[in-house]
Amino acid sequence: MAEQWDKHDMSFLDGRRLRRPRRTAWSRAMVRETVLTSADLIWPLFVIEGQNEKTQIRTMPGVERLSVDLCVQAAKAARDAGIPALALFPNTPDHLRSESAEEAYNPDNLMCRALSAIKDAVPEIGLIADVALDEYSANGQDGLVRDGEILNDETIAVMVRSALVQTRAGADIIAPSDMMDGRVAALRAALDQEGFEQTQIMAYAAKYASYFYGPFREAVGSGNRLVGDKRTYQMDYANSDEAMREIEQDLAEGADSVMVKPGLPYLDIVRRAKSEFNVPIYAYQVSGEYAMIEMAAAAGAIDRKGAILESLYAFKRAGANGVLSYFALEVARDLGA
Repeated sequence: MAEQWDKHDMSFLDGRRLRRPRRTAWSRAMVRETVLTSADLIWPLFVIEGQNEKTQIRTMPGVERLSVDLCVQAAKAARDAGIPALALFPNTPDHLRSESAEEAYNPDNLMCRALSAIKDAVPEIGLIADVALDEYSANGQDGLVRDGEILNDETIAVMVRSALVQTRAGADIIAPSDMMDGRVAALRAALDQEGFEQTQIMAYAAKYASYFYGPFREAVGSGNRLVGDKRTYQMDYANSDEAMREIEQDLAEGADSVMVKPGLPYLDIVRRAKSEFNVPIYAYQVSGEYAMIEMAAAAGAIDRKGAILESLYAFKRAGANGVLSYFALEVARDLGA
């Protein structure tokens, strides 16, 4: 007969009962290691032409493209909820898209009008302007294309012109999301030369060629026109050391902060970046991540609000200073409640 275990003989624990602080909600709150606040959230907005116009995004339930006037209203709501900054992405009308993407540096383009309107109405909220050509190009690529080749330096020249009109329109942070070599140095030099020394650069330093971008491309109207793929400039998702080299280079060129994109599949990159560089690190909870949570919740597979919070805490726990998330307004309001 097996020796009976004496459940009262727990001397081997030596008084260590790690469950003790987890017994009650108030105690769990006292020992919580990671804190999430509305100040940790950046809200991405998709901008369209029109007045009082909003359109649904088929693959992003609950997210809408907004005309400039409605973006202003959204900015006021974000400010009131304690969100510090917005990230803007325009859906440029088809007739303004071209192979040379010249609409990117039109000072009266959709992005610039949105930046100006929001800055005039809500000057206390930060505005992050995406700088890439996929929102203006006819082929959906982030760079200029010649004979199937993505042109690096020629693309940067257009991006510099785009960043300058965006900054003049009210952008506080320029966010190059293209992954061209040397673009941070070129942007920093151009901004400084034009007297915009205080304009920040948030570099998409570790942006991977991901399958999680599909809904975003639909939202900005680039997905159905994309010719080829983006693997010659966005990173191979098998690589980690390469991301550290990309981040190191962007910081050396003058980036004030860096971004890892996508988010949850790349928490290891967030953690490594924070440990190795200890600079402001942001993560983008991208459209595919958003869609998976929404669709799984709609199917009854997960608890929606619980999954949202758990995912955002994961970013903070990994070391991110902030998160770009389409859940930002909802979560900020809940956190303030």
